[in-house]
Amino acid sequence: MAKEVSYGDVLQRSNQYSQELETEKMSLSMGPSHPSTHGVLRLQLELDGEVVTKCDPVVGYLHRGDEKIAENMTYNQFVPYTDRLDYLAPLASNVAYAIAVERLADLEVPPRCQAIRVLISEMARVSAHLLGLGAFAMDTGAFTVFLYTFTEREKLYTLFEELTGARFTTSYTRIGGVARDLPEGWLKKVEKFCDEFLPVLDDVEKLLTRNRIWMDRTSEVGVISKEDALAYGLTGPNLRASGVPLDLRKDKPYCGYENYDFDVPVGTMGDCHDRYLLRMEEMRQSVRIIRQACANMPDGLWYADEAKKIFAPPKDKIMNRMEELIQNFMVVTQGPQMPSGEVYFEAENPKGALGFFVVSKGGGVPYRLKIRGPSFCNLSVLPKMAVGNLVSDLVTILGSLDFVMGECDR
Repeated sequence: MAKEVSYGDVLQRSNQYSQELETEKMSLSMGPSHPSTHGVLRLQLELDGEVVTKCDPVVGYLHRGDEKIAENMTYNQFVPYTDRLDYLAPLASNVAYAIAVERLADLEVPPRCQAIRVLISEMARVSAHLLGLGAFAMDTGAFTVFLYTFTEREKLYTLFEELTGARFTTSYTRIGGVARDLPEGWLKKVEKFCDEFLPVLDDVEKLLTRNRIWMDRTSEVGVISKEDALAYGLTGPNLRASGVPLDLRKDKPYCGYENYDFDVPVGTMGDCHDRYLLRMEEMRQSVRIIRQACANMPDGLWYADEAKKIFAPPKDKIMNRMEELIQNFMVVTQGPQMPSGEVYFEAENPKGALGFFVVSKGGGVPYRLKIRGPSFCNLSVLPKMAVGNLVSDLVTILGSLDFVMGECDR
């Protein structure tokens, strides 16, 4: 005779089986070839269903050994390697490195050079934010925004090509100045871009900011508190979105930033939506700075007159004058002769504070060069902020952090 089983027994067994299932976690590798990890980042996840219970970022897939390479190159030869850090804003990375070495050499560049550096750094910020925003929107399903932002970014790349001769890895800045002066009529083209760009930015905001799907995907997702942002060493837009008004252009001005009128946007929630809004406003503020730089561009030299022994003389003089030929030979073979000492400088790059710590024992090659990559520090908060979110939310979180693995791994 079959034993009768009560409903209570069935419910008890069911609950016991459910509890056993809940204790089982699944391990999943997201990346390094996943399109939403923005390069070659791997996230080693532990999942309870679709909920993330543990997240370990695995970096190093793009490691090139830039810091060790710097010990075997002259100061000038390392400039192109800075293009490959944040390769979405190479113009800004060049400037940060050049200023660090100039401070080691106690070298001051003229006002025109400073204004050019501010101009190209802010154009690089707009370019980097456009790509970050376009990829962020596309990751969450808003493909149209990507087309808008990439169209504007291509216009910027055309301007970069006219200025530097290259679209992507520009290597425009030199220690003690910039490679060449601004082309005739180029500033007018930059102002024209600014006039046409702001209406497009308004259109992008209309597509996204109050979009129901976008808000559901970004609001109250990936929240970083002010305390966590400071504890984990976040900088740049990710730090300011959490309510910390730290901007090196205001707090530790360089390149004459103290002479420009602009605001520092600050968030309140610290979620993905705040990080989006903050970058949108940063692009508007960058346009303000660009317009001021174009309107008030000083006359004069685009390189420090004292820097003649640091970077190569003009080609026409090398081919016609013995002094310049000798100077070019010495700079290329031995590098610019720097005094002994050490210096640390960090600039407010699109991803955050990009720092260079240079140690010199004299001569034309650095004894040691350490790079503080903001993307590496910004990713350090992932193990904390990812827990409790869904796997699909991770895509949104990664897009909102806006990192570059070239700068992270170096």
